[in-house]
Amino acid sequence: MVTLVARLFTVQVVGADGYRAAAATNREREIITPAVRGLVLDDRGRPLISNRSALVVSVSRTELLNSDDEGRALLHRLADVLGLPFETVWGRTQLCGTPGAPKAPVCFNGAPYQPVPVAEDVPARVALQIMERSEDFPGVSAELQAVRTIPEPFGVQAAHLLGYLGPVTDEELKASSQAARDGRTELQRTDRVGRAGLEAQYDTALRGTPGVTTVGVDIRGRVTGTLSQVDPDAGNHLVTSIDAKVQAATERALRDGIRAARTRQDPGGRGRLKADSGAAVVMDVRTGQIVAMASWPSYDPRVWLGGITDRELARLSDEKAGTPLVSRATQGLFPPASTFKVVSLPAAVQHGFDLHGTYDCGSSYQVGNRAFHNYESEAYGRIDLHKAIVVSCDTIFYQFAYKTWLRLGGSKAKSDARDPFVNMATAFGLGKPTGIDLPGDSAGRIPDRAWKQSYWESTKDYYCGKARTGFPEVAGKDPSRARFLTQLAKENCADGNVFRAGDEANFSIGQGDVSVTPLQMVRVYAAIANGGTLWTPHVGKAVVSPSGKVVQRIAPHAAAKVPVRPDVLKFLRSALRGVVTSGTGRGAFAGFPVAVAGKTGTGEVYGKQATAWFSSFAPADHPQYAVSVVVSQGGTGASTAAPIVRAIYAAIYGVRGSKIVPSAAALPGGRPPASLPRIRPDGTIVTPEGVVPATEGLPDPRGRR
Repeated sequence: MVTLVARLFTVQVVGADGYRAAAATNREREIITPAVRGLVLDDRGRPLISNRSALVVSVSRTELLNSDDEGRALLHRLADVLGLPFETVWGRTQLCGTPGAPKAPVCFNGAPYQPVPVAEDVPARVALQIMERSEDFPGVSAELQAVRTIPEPFGVQAAHLLGYLGPVTDEELKASSQAARDGRTELQRTDRVGRAGLEAQYDTALRGTPGVTTVGVDIRGRVTGTLSQVDPDAGNHLVTSIDAKVQAATERALRDGIRAARTRQDPGGRGRLKADSGAAVVMDVRTGQIVAMASWPSYDPRVWLGGITDRELARLSDEKAGTPLVSRATQGLFPPASTFKVVSLPAAVQHGFDLHGTYDCGSSYQVGNRAFHNYESEAYGRIDLHKAIVVSCDTIFYQFAYKTWLRLGGSKAKSDARDPFVNMATAFGLGKPTGIDLPGDSAGRIPDRAWKQSYWESTKDYYCGKARTGFPEVAGKDPSRARFLTQLAKENCADGNVFRAGDEANFSIGQGDVSVTPLQMVRVYAAIANGGTLWTPHVGKAVVSPSGKVVQRIAPHAAAKVPVRPDVLKFLRSALRGVVTSGTGRGAFAGFPVAVAGKTGTGEVYGKQATAWFSSFAPADHPQYAVSVVVSQGGTGASTAAPIVRAIYAAIYGVRGSKIVPSAAALPGGRPPASLPRIRPDGTIVTPEGVVPATEGLPDPRGRR
């Protein structure tokens, strides 16, 4: 009895306030009004991602739930007016995760009391019909709302750069709830969050703060009135370093160059070039800002607007279609081939080889018990290192690599041996993420001795198994290839962890197991161009409020200074200029009025056609921009990649034929804007082409604005 009395006292007296609060909460519901998402702008204020006003028809779920048939008759009438199947309209009103609800993105991912959008971009005449027949459509509204749009200035797609939005997940909601306790904005179930590219990287800044309307509801769940209302705050804008004109030209040059390559025969005798993928990156060598970044194959970024279908998503992920969803610029891994020699040369000099000496460039060089050949077995006799870069002599670099390998102890060298080629590659930022402000920043691979040991341990069982069984799945079609693979498996099974002389030789010319991204290589060439500063690449320049107030400036960040003497960097810049004036790049740049310095690369990949590279900077005497292009299975760098680079520089500087036409330059004088774009207090944006509204408006169906 004492226990019972104590419990009653606790419930009736001590807990009274808590129970009253709970009861009050049960009679209140929150309706979330999404904030207008901020824009993504190029360096001159041109919208790359924008918003537009669209007529959106929404339905009150409360109205549906309170009707005898759960609103089916109402939704049938609405579907007829909208010209949509009933199943589509009904499916959009069902809460995700409830029995019978369709899968996302068709189902509704919001709270039970949220108005449910069932149709977007509704014609004004249809919206007017719904509004004038309110007795037939209780709980149905037609309102102008801001929806995401991709303006594509000058034809820009930039799908991999921009990214896309997707529904918030339960895991994100839980994490956001914790973040809210730390003072950050809490996610709502109705939110759409960035899933890739800049939309993901700068999601918090772009998203804004949603509005909250608290309504009272009766015991049957019907809304009885509004108790409080907090309006939403629009998200901030992101100003990027991307220039829409240069981006459009880069995308066009890459696409056209790949298509042109497919019309040519493979120099290696494998039929027509496949040219199955590629990338191009333009970096400001003075700041590390990315001016343009293109990947091929690409896709129309508007496919995500309004929700992507399973079929469309499958195509973007299909390997047969080239996996368009993957950004080759930041995620694609390729052997850098001879573009890597700008790393190997200073490594060799640092290890004691004479920068101004002469070396034999024979057609082949004996590395241990194997002869390593020059490309197409060319021989140039005794030459200096300037010419070695100009003509891309492999055998001189084989000499450097083999002698270095012997000095380090050959196959007996310790796993932590201070290999100058490895150390220099690491110093140039290779083998690790660049730190760019984009998701999916691949590290690439620098295959040092420790890597080889680790790789062997993880693959030994596979290779030992194949050494026993061979490759019957290959033998039926290609017996000689099966024998080669079997022999390779036997070697890897027995001592695949040994760092051989051939590994060092291949490493020195960017072959073997070396892999890099185009972003990493443009960063390397920018460092050579600017005197040794290794910038952290970045796309964002500033976060700006809708009224034009600068919220955050994103300053350039120097990650490191490469350990290369100034005279060696100067030597490299001169040699790279020689590549274009008298070496492997001269054909692509004949008559070009801008002084370009660069290096061709033709990467060998077993079982595939060669990978074409050209990495560069310009103008050679006062560098402003670095451009790097790669085309997988594109043949030689000179014939495929270099012409693409030429087209990009032509757009930047306004080259027409053999002359510079300043009025045609995407970046007059090669200079990016000195200041941020002007955003007026009313939200309009001043661009070179005119004033742009923050949200492209549509007229009210009743004639009001």
